Amino acid sequence: MTQNHHSSPQANGQATDGSQPAQDENQIMAERRHKLAEIRRQQGQAFPNNVNPSHRAEPLHERYKDHSRETLETEHVQVSLAGRIMLKRVQGKASFLTIADATGRFQLYLNDEGVGEEAHQMAKHWDMGDLIEAKGVLFKTMKGELSLRCSSLRLVAKSLRPLPDKFHGLHDTEMRYRQRYLDLMVNAESKHVFLTRSKALTAIRHFMAEHGFLEVETPMLHPIPGGAAAKPFVTHHNALHQEMFLRIAPELYLKRLLVGGFERVYEVNRNFRNEGLSPRHNPEFTMMEFYAAYTDYQWMMSFTEQIIRQAAMVTTGSAVLTYAGQTVDLEKPFERLTIAQAIARHAPEIKPEDLQNKQALSGLLRQHGIDANKPPLSHAGLGALQLALFEEVAEHKLWQPTFIIDYPVEVSPLARASDANPEITERFELFITGREIANGFSELNDPEDQADRFNRQVAAKEAGDEEAMYFDADYIRALEFGMPPAGGCGIGIDRLIMLLTDSASIRDVILFPALRRED
Repeated sequence: MTQNHHSSPQANGQATDGSQPAQDENQIMAERRHKLAEIRRQQGQAFPNNVNPSHRAEPLHERYKDHSRETLETEHVQVSLAGRIMLKRVQGKASFLTIADATGRFQLYLNDEGVGEEAHQMAKHWDMGDLIEAKGVLFKTMKGELSLRCSSLRLVAKSLRPLPDKFHGLHDTEMRYRQRYLDLMVNAESKHVFLTRSKALTAIRHFMAEHGFLEVETPMLHPIPGGAAAKPFVTHHNALHQEMFLRIAPELYLKRLLVGGFERVYEVNRNFRNEGLSPRHNPEFTMMEFYAAYTDYQWMMSFTEQIIRQAAMVTTGSAVLTYAGQTVDLEKPFERLTIAQAIARHAPEIKPEDLQNKQALSGLLRQHGIDANKPPLSHAGLGALQLALFEEVAEHKLWQPTFIIDYPVEVSPLARASDANPEITERFELFITGREIANGFSELNDPEDQADRFNRQVAAKEAGDEEAMYFDADYIRALEFGMPPAGGCGIGIDRLIMLLTDSASIRDVILFPALRRED
């Protein structure tokens, strides 16, 4: 499609060549409100809702792109379209408009003969951003651009605010996040990100269904926060006269369903954690958690690998991606390392014997600005100190897909301990581009062991660890009925979409990220 239809400065409220100063936005809005008032006076209804376009832009281009001008003239294809005016060019007795709908852009041609002199004159006073409906027949211009020769058109929604200058676009990052509707309107890249997100979620759901998983929904308001180590948002239920917590994870409810007899379940869930903001963290985020009876963490690692590879293939057409200018290979089998192995590879200056010495670990952490004598590490054992050091010296270096396995029991209160080494659990975390993408393990189904782990978490909370878990008596009761051996995993959907779309910040892949309230 032709992309050089310059809008008039009067229509856009801005100078297009830099020779005239841009109008004040308040002045532009005042002029547009005056136009709206005139429309109401002349037509009565300024925002009709009996709009039902027969076609969409991109499918029309796809279907008729190879038709010759002569063929289109003989076929006389009748079309109606609706969309937002994005480009405008007025040439005396003829005008060109380019409108955008959800699928793409389409050029309209109108003149006095086709739509009538009065309608044409009205259209000349429409503004960039106005929503219109157009009817007519398809044709191709002398330059071969598929267009609509309009026989009728009408305004269906007046835009009172001006669009950003098309030569400069919308680049203010906070404005893009705060006014996502405007970002989607003018930035094709942003729109692509969220189309990819939807496509990825659809692909994941199909994959889960093909492997016998049942999609379920569990509560978002919890009487006891559980399923993760995180600080919850607290609210109050007036009718029940009790404190409630926004969900930090659906894990304990999903495992209750394993007890009930659903052997493979998953949930695409919104979680809420009262934590800070960063390029990797938003207090409201999306995960996909899934649990399968009669599997373990080895099976879960292989299955998680398949899910992520499938999502990449469906959304990008390849399992080899580029992120931040570097290659990420999802095609090869994902590497598996223990915490100690990862530290040895990425921080070889650290002596292996120091990883087995709490005092040495505390000193190494101190070099990275972490005081192991303060919560949450003040009562930490050897394993928790090793994990803290891993997070400082190795985690950010795990660019290619890597499973870190065999986490210490003290930091894995819901995971099954290894039969070979009771100090570690059958747990993994998946890292790609230096970020955690997934967390999973063989599930702990021994109710007495789980009760003991909960009690240790309660002790940690009393010692000052705000993110330690509560004791969930009902979950223990469920386990006492018997839960089959199982594996489970949670995949961070937002971080996965960051990878698939080469997005630097989690806010780029969440439609409406958390922001400080406007004054």
